[in-house]
Amino acid sequence: MLERRVSQPQLLRVMGRWSLALLTVNSVIGSGVFGLPSVIARLTGRMSSLAVLLAAGIVGVLVACFAEVASRFSNAGGPYLYTRVAFGPLCGIQVAWMLFLAQATALAANANLFIIYAAEFWPAARLPVARTATLTLLIGFLAAINILGVKAGVQVSNVFTIAKLVPILAIILFGGLSLIAHGPVTSMQSNRPTPTSWIQALLVLVFIYGGFEAAFAPASEARNPQRDAAFALFTALLTCTLVYAAIQWVVIGLLANPAATERPLADVARLVFGPWGAALVSLGALVSLYGYLSAKILAVPRIPFALAEHGDLPSVVAAIHPRFHTPYVAILIFALLTWSMAFLHNFEWNVTLSAVARLFYYGMVCATLPVLRKSQPEKAHFVLPAGPWFSWLGVVLCLVLLTRVDLRHSLILVVTIFLALANWLWRTNRVPDASA
Repeated sequence: MLERRVSQPQLLRVMGRWSLALLTVNSVIGSGVFGLPSVIARLTGRMSSLAVLLAAGIVGVLVACFAEVASRFSNAGGPYLYTRVAFGPLCGIQVAWMLFLAQATALAANANLFIIYAAEFWPAARLPVARTATLTLLIGFLAAINILGVKAGVQVSNVFTIAKLVPILAIILFGGLSLIAHGPVTSMQSNRPTPTSWIQALLVLVFIYGGFEAAFAPASEARNPQRDAAFALFTALLTCTLVYAAIQWVVIGLLANPAATERPLADVARLVFGPWGAALVSLGALVSLYGYLSAKILAVPRIPFALAEHGDLPSVVAAIHPRFHTPYVAILIFALLTWSMAFLHNFEWNVTLSAVARLFYYGMVCATLPVLRKSQPEKAHFVLPAGPWFSWLGVVLCLVLLTRVDLRHSLILVVTIFLALANWLWRTNRVPDASA
């Protein structure tokens, strides 16, 4: 089922090692860095920088498992492909639907937040007609770029990854120098955070560190994804940890009451750069959000494409454009779904749903590691020391975090599970194929 006739158009392998690493960073750093520090400061006080590092350790367990598992595969699909090979089509399809849901809602949440930040410069952006037009242009432009060629999509993602980091790094550099020169000014209470507040902070941080998995959905368009998987994942984890920890340190050091602000980076920029600092951060937030959108629209459509390649969705979803060599049908499907979620629901609704769905397939991918070691021991280009222990630790961490999540969106999750089951039943009623 995966083999295409020579006469059919093929996907092009154009992503090198650094492009894959930048795509992974771009898939992680989104809106959270602009609002996260005040939330973590409120929950953990002066120990919030430690909370950021502790969360990086938790996510590091998941990333380490992903690094070995991803190093075994060179085809599109990401977590869907890993779980399908390890546990069969039913588990693979369930993970694919959860993955698609998590990524679509995360992208929709960031699209909504883009509208909110754009209103700082154009207040009418929140009005119904302007909001609809803006969402259509935002998502439609990126969909068009990615249909016209994966190389163009990768270049756009790379540019936005670098551009989004510039204002953030400027705040870290000049804010850090100011903090070193003048000392901390925070007036936060030194009370120790409670166990409940620690758990809440870690939940938020784990969600903010997430998204790295989407970068491996387009593995069929990477030059050597098996060799580069571990490099891209650990580079992204290190980059995001340094950025998040440094931002947290600057915020809690320079702001008198960092827990009370909704726009901590804007307040720091105002202190460091003067009145134009807040406008600079708002512009940086727009660049960051749009960069995040570009990464997701490049990566996530490869998930339904992979399902169709394996016969788990109608073959039309795996159609490749004869001229541009891109999965244009899958890109259009994802763009329309994202636009619908962004149009119908607000930022908070999409974020919460994305977070819960993400923990589901993180745990599933961790569980595949020992299974794949037995079934295909020779295929790993990266072998994680004490891999089985990391695997079960990752599963336990996901289960523990799932028990602490607000399940207001449980109905949507149940519907998604049943849709995935219906998808599997549809597949099994067709003529069995060799990939089963």
